[in-house]
Amino acid sequence: MSAANHKAEGYNPLCGDHFTVYVDIDGDSIRDIGFQGSGCAISKASASMMTQILKGKSTAEAEQLFARFHKLVTGAPTANGDQTELGKLAVFSGVSEFPVRVKCATLAWHTLHAALEGKQQTVSTE
Repeated sequence: MSAANHKAEGYNPLCGDHFTVYVDIDGDSIRDIGFQGSGCAISKASASMMTQILKGKSTAEAEQLFARFHKLVTGAPTANGDQTELGKLAVFSGVSEFPVRVKCATLAWHTLHAALEGKQQTVSTE
């Protein structure tokens, strides 16, 4: 993504997932977002859905969505309506039953968080 003004790299050594997340931010709005890399089906599906859902959202909305998504996949208690607000991301609710897969589902999101904060080091799920 040539217009990206924020990017970060993420790696899950346990599963081998490796992504770079590219974000084009205009003011506080995510104008465009994409990722490149390889990984298991869960990590790729999560990254793909993340990019679709976050286009046009503010960075604050992105961080809030990440927090809700993280609670969903870790099985943490959530507020009423959180699953509804997650929309299609709710399909990942079953990931909480497989703790090793939580890292796969959240890698792109942790990488996005690092990109938004301008962190230069590679994000790791370990």
